[in-house]
Amino acid sequence: MLTRREFGKLTLAGLAMAGRPEGHPLHAAGASSTINGVHLGVQTYSFRDLPRTPGSKDAVDVVIKAMTEAGLTECELFSPQLEPVFDSGGRGRRGDPPSPQAVKAREDVRKWRLETPIDHFRDVKKKFDAAGITIHAFCWNMNNSFTDAEIDRGFEIGKALGSKILTTSTTLDVAKRIAPFAERHKMIVAMHGHSNVTDPNEFATPDSFAAAMKMSKYLKVNLDIGHFVSADYDPVAYIREHHADITNLHIKDRKKSQGDNTPWGEGDTPIREVLQLVEKNRWPIPAFIEYEYKGAGPVEEVKKCYAYARQALA
Repeated sequence: MLTRREFGKLTLAGLAMAGRPEGHPLHAAGASSTINGVHLGVQTYSFRDLPRTPGSKDAVDVVIKAMTEAGLTECELFSPQLEPVFDSGGRGRRGDPPSPQAVKAREDVRKWRLETPIDHFRDVKKKFDAAGITIHAFCWNMNNSFTDAEIDRGFEIGKALGSKILTTSTTLDVAKRIAPFAERHKMIVAMHGHSNVTDPNEFATPDSFAAAMKMSKYLKVNLDIGHFVSADYDPVAYIREHHADITNLHIKDRKKSQGDNTPWGEGDTPIREVLQLVEKNRWPIPAFIEYEYKGAGPVEEVKKCYAYARQALA
């Protein structure tokens, strides 16, 4: 595992290679962020704090620009970045019922999802295609507030975007509702895990992933190696045993035992070992950067993470 000093040195060396601004000839020529057979990319949630273009109803152009600057050509696309922002009035205190404004905002986003023509999402795909970016997965985080129509719509949007899979942060009870839709659409849905091991309804443990996969052959695993370490599990051992059921990895660094997110190389997550395991075995498991620690800013920190990954695979 790299030290902070080593991380800094390789970052300075690697940023010039990784950062390719819009219009850069390498990007236009069809550059790839696949390194030694390992597909590196980003969960576009990493760019959640970037401001939207004034007057724009979505963050699509912002995401494409950020990815191009970082030199990444594959992504897991975070659904809120496709949607208008509806004012919910901010978060209330935990346990309070939602305010009328929050209820209306939830209804508005549901209506937008269901009524927006599917060609709109095909046009989004064309933008990513033009930038040389592949949408490997579409992140559609389904919870108990989702109607059946909304669950179904996620599959339709994902297909229009050209994604191979859906990923979702959800719970076991909602996964039971998702399973028949996955069967109907014949499309894989990968469960994203966190680190809450105290709630048996949450995805965090190997047993929780196993329970979902018993529901349908289309339910698989989107393994977040940082959360997995924070829940005190070994991602290297899990990947070695379950690689055939893992659709993609989220790469971040966290401390063990519910520890914090950290810059890469400062936590307990075996990022280097995971990437090299995938490389050595030539497993077709994309590894997507997910930026969550506090740093200089989303684009600059994603560049650093990409440089770290490149060095690990050098």
